[in-house]
Amino acid sequence: MRRARYAALVWFVCISLVACLGPALADVRIEASPGGVVSNYLELFALLRQSGERIVIDGPCLSACTLVLSTIPRSRICVTSCAVLGFHAPRLVDQYGDEFRSETMTRAVGATYPAPVRNWIRRHGGLTGRTIFLYGRELAATYPRCQ
Repeated sequence: MRRARYAALVWFVCISLVACLGPALADVRIEASPGGVVSNYLELFALLRQSGERIVIDGPCLSACTLVLSTIPRSRICVTSCAVLGFHAPRLVDQYGDEFRSETMTRAVGATYPAPVRNWIRRHGGLTGRTIFLYGRELAATYPRCQ
């Protein structure tokens, strides 16, 4: 668990630095994101939304990373053949460090995804404790391939 948090923090810092470089960059590339703290991703994606940069998903974008789909307009997201999106129900942590799930939070998160993604999630059993993966032809049918 600690390693995953560290990896998410490193990814967040790297993408934040790229986002701060300004308009000299045309794309922000997600190559491997294990997810992490939702608020960190929402802050990052809000900055990227304002930047106008295109988001290239070029590897695993798991858990909280998938909120990029809720934050960045579809017209500014593209996927490569290596892209994989991993969805699951949110995990909440209480003041004692115990994890639990909330149906209310799961519904709220699920509702933020664009309709084609919500429909795909529904067809694959919904957001549960098990991660479901969107990739390949199904993903290419939902988001454009990067040119």
